[in-house]
Amino acid sequence: MTPGVRVRAPGKLNLFFEVGGVQDDGYHDVASAYQAVSLYEEVWATPSDEFTVAISGTVDVTTVPADDRNLAVRAARLVAQRIGHDGGVHLDIVKNVPVAGGMGGGSADAAAALVACDALWGADLGSGELHKLATRLGADVPFALMGGTAIGTGRGDQLSPALAKGRFDWVIVPADEGLSTPEVYAQLDALRARHDIVGVPGVPDVAPAVLQALRAGDAVALAEHTRNDLQVAALSLRPELRDVLELGEESGALTGMVSGSGPTLAFLAADAESALELQVTLSAAGLQALHVHGPVPGARVLPN
Repeated sequence: MTPGVRVRAPGKLNLFFEVGGVQDDGYHDVASAYQAVSLYEEVWATPSDEFTVAISGTVDVTTVPADDRNLAVRAARLVAQRIGHDGGVHLDIVKNVPVAGGMGGGSADAAAALVACDALWGADLGSGELHKLATRLGADVPFALMGGTAIGTGRGDQLSPALAKGRFDWVIVPADEGLSTPEVYAQLDALRARHDIVGVPGVPDVAPAVLQALRAGDAVALAEHTRNDLQVAALSLRPELRDVLELGEESGALTGMVSGSGPTLAFLAADAESALELQVTLSAAGLQALHVHGPVPGARVLPN
């Protein structure tokens, strides 16, 4: 059997997401409370002369690039460049996180590729060095490496671990078609420019009540303080999502929200039993509904 390395990395939810004004470079400062949840991407890395990738999964992967534009391939090239490795790698990516769904699936692939190539080539770069490489790939990649629950500031990549007690149960409803993150941010800027949304935070900050709820393991308190500034933009681009949010909240969810830039919806449940009941109700309404929980660890090597 070809020697290979198998790595699993989690998708994420933004439990709180505050977005500052657009900067001169077109980017936004944000403050986010991230939680890694039990919906995983898997990446197998095997030795190769070239950098190649094959993509499969339980979700629609037709829009995922299978060339050098793929974030996992870029991650592998970064590790090779960093250690002076002159060969390549073949990456087999198995995707379970909705594509362009606001749950950081591509970022999880990149984090998994960093860990897989580090192990495959015996680089032993260490978490600090891998984190530096991750920040060069995108704002959500460092968190997919780290996992758990964390606060992200700056572009979202300046991370500090947040204490979260116990487990939080979520029901995820993916959409058939993804949303472009830049398009959602652009829509938010347009809504703010037209004063359809009042107020832009100066320096984004995570509400202390969110941290308190996480520390206490209190799903009810967390539900009262979840927030996503991108939600209004995502809903204006996809108005039909409002009906699903309403259905989830009427069917027992503590709260429903757009995950990240959307269009995936995340419903917080009081406990595992409530989440299963909500999953059954939403499935009966013809929706795809997945029960996940968090926090879970970041990118990890698995036994082959």
